[in-house]
Amino acid sequence: MGPGLFLFGADLWIAEGPVVSFFGFAYPTRMAVIRLSNGDLFVWSPIALSEALKREVDALGPVRYLISPNKLHHLFMPEWKKAYPGARLYASPGLAKKRRDISFDAELGDAPAPEWAADIDQVMLKGSFALTDMVFFHRKSRTAIFNDIIQNFRPGWFKGWRGWLARIDGITAPHPGAPREWRATFNRRKAHDSLARILAWPIEHVVIAHGELPKSDAANFVKTSLAWLRD
Repeated sequence: MGPGLFLFGADLWIAEGPVVSFFGFAYPTRMAVIRLSNGDLFVWSPIALSEALKREVDALGPVRYLISPNKLHHLFMPEWKKAYPGARLYASPGLAKKRRDISFDAELGDAPAPEWAADIDQVMLKGSFALTDMVFFHRKSRTAIFNDIIQNFRPGWFKGWRGWLARIDGITAPHPGAPREWRATFNRRKAHDSLARILAWPIEHVVIAHGELPKSDAANFVKTSLAWLRD
């Protein structure tokens, strides 16, 4: 997949961003842009904003909502707000306290905001005392959108001991999932209802922030990737 926006599904585009360092691990970045029924744009996990990318986004419609899916995904929010001062910034749980330098308009909850509820469902994946992921479902394209709770790096992406650790951690294809140290922070019973809501979606496609996208059987990809969360 090359630079710029890529049409992924009906009224849904994705774009690949730069690699960022996370505790010394090279993490690729990816964002999604959804055009709502009224023409407004919902931008999930914004990546670095180049002039070329901005032109492509502007051609789709007005940017209204900038979404942080968890408190680790915030690096590029300020530059998007500067480029789109009329857009509303939505913080994932805990992010507003972490980034007091960013003026967020609202915090995401366990139900979609009225502005996008007709097009997008959302679930707050509960149960972890360390990090809460917001999971989204775009109804028109039947696409589930996951942030860090499903990671699927191709073998060889990480080099040396980092590659070994990624395999042990359970974030390398063909065995995607969340890092084991994050799994250890979950109370699985508290995650039960969130997981049930996610698995009830009629998923046909999946977008994840980090790693390879599934080429087929998206619903089973999600079910298998989140199997560790079941009681």
